[in-house]
Amino acid sequence: MYFYDSRGYGDFFNMGEYSRMGYGQVRKKISIFDTTLRDGEQTPGVSFSMKEKHNIAMKLNDAGVNIIEAGFPAVSSDELKTVKRINNDIDNTCSLARCNIKDIDRVIESDSSIIHLFIATSDIHLQYKLKMSRDQVFDKIINSIEYARSHGLKVIFSPEDATRSNMDFMERIIRAIDVDTVNFPDTIGIMNPMSMYYFIKKIKEFTDRKISVHCHNDFGMATANTLAGIMAGADEVQVTVNGIGERAGNASLEEVVSSIYGFSDSCTDIKMEKLYGLSRYVSSVSGITPQKNKAITGENAFSHEAGIHVQGIINNPKTYEAINPEIFGVKRRIVIGKHSGKAAVKYILESRGIYKTEDEINNILKIIKNENKTVDDEYLLQVVKNE
Repeated sequence: MYFYDSRGYGDFFNMGEYSRMGYGQVRKKISIFDTTLRDGEQTPGVSFSMKEKHNIAMKLNDAGVNIIEAGFPAVSSDELKTVKRINNDIDNTCSLARCNIKDIDRVIESDSSIIHLFIATSDIHLQYKLKMSRDQVFDKIINSIEYARSHGLKVIFSPEDATRSNMDFMERIIRAIDVDTVNFPDTIGIMNPMSMYYFIKKIKEFTDRKISVHCHNDFGMATANTLAGIMAGADEVQVTVNGIGERAGNASLEEVVSSIYGFSDSCTDIKMEKLYGLSRYVSSVSGITPQKNKAITGENAFSHEAGIHVQGIINNPKTYEAINPEIFGVKRRIVIGKHSGKAAVKYILESRGIYKTEDEINNILKIIKNENKTVDDEYLLQVVKNE
């Protein structure tokens, strides 16, 4: 189904003529499934309190996330309580469970209306982790889905390590199951955009069910692979705030949503202006600060220092910005350092009502460049005062 992009976010992207597929105003809507509270919390060293998880869930809901994975109820009694609280306060939530009755019962106890069932399907996992045959795994999948559905749960099913699974076995499973969504995890992040595109294209040859993709970032490809999945016909993407998660993390919510608008013929329900604050909150409670040059939410994402760049930005921001930072409710920064030119110093001073001659600006810039480091506005003002 296709929807009109009423938010009009396309106006905030300064893309080239060949950057976008499908420049029409009517776009396919992509569902955003966020797993910060489950896969994100599996980041080594990260453990959210009940209050923190609830706060994150509320912020995700406020940002327009379609499905929030509240957690894994079978992990512990505290996890069950936390998931239950989130499920009772927010409607669009789901809970994770392995393909066994005990896990499914914990999801039922958590008051979730959607269950995310998973089991590994790759031969390497079957041999070394599950120690089961394909037939045994197949039966477990069918029985678990039937049990969950008999208790009124909507079912999302994930064949773990899907991208290393035998395609004939995948087809056998997918043709047999009765679920609302099939999610395909690139569990160890081995795909590239071309392989992900053809993988999803192949899957679509034997199912018309809702397709979701879940990409890990082991090769730094998670966002690109997720976008490739969308271009191949996926209907939903699984992401985490700031891309946190196991090992190198997951596809980043803010990067994926921005890429959907920037490069595809699709749209989402996400309120982009909420993403920066959401990123900062998750950073504060997880203890993981995004790298400064991280796309979209990094401290330097909309910062400019080089003189040529700043001159262009001052005249027309589109010269050196692919995305208008206002879409995220943030402002661009003009940074002063050894690469700066007169235009940057003049711009910052005049924005504060300070007007200097060209000779004075040259002298100020010389002092700053002798420091051989980036300086903040307060330091710049102190130099002006001293002069």
